[in-house]
Amino acid sequence: MVNCKNDAPGMRGYRSRNQNGLLRDKRDDTHMGTIEAQYGHDFGVRSDMLLGNYLKQRRIASLNDLVNGK
Repeated sequence: MVNCKNDAPGMRGYRSRNQNGLLRDKRDDTHMGTIEAQYGHDFGVRSDMLLGNYLKQRRIASLNDLVNGK
């Protein structure tokens, strides 16, 4: 595992990686309030809604797609 202050260009801080070197997925049980605070977006949902439920309801593949509007 790489141990550095900024893991990759454009990333906020360090993100842990899987054994194969790929970034691990954000946990589905993360509250949307945490995501909103971390990325500075307001998604218009309750802060205690789970990320996994939000992504499923809106048929969004990943947190990256959500934040980047894909």
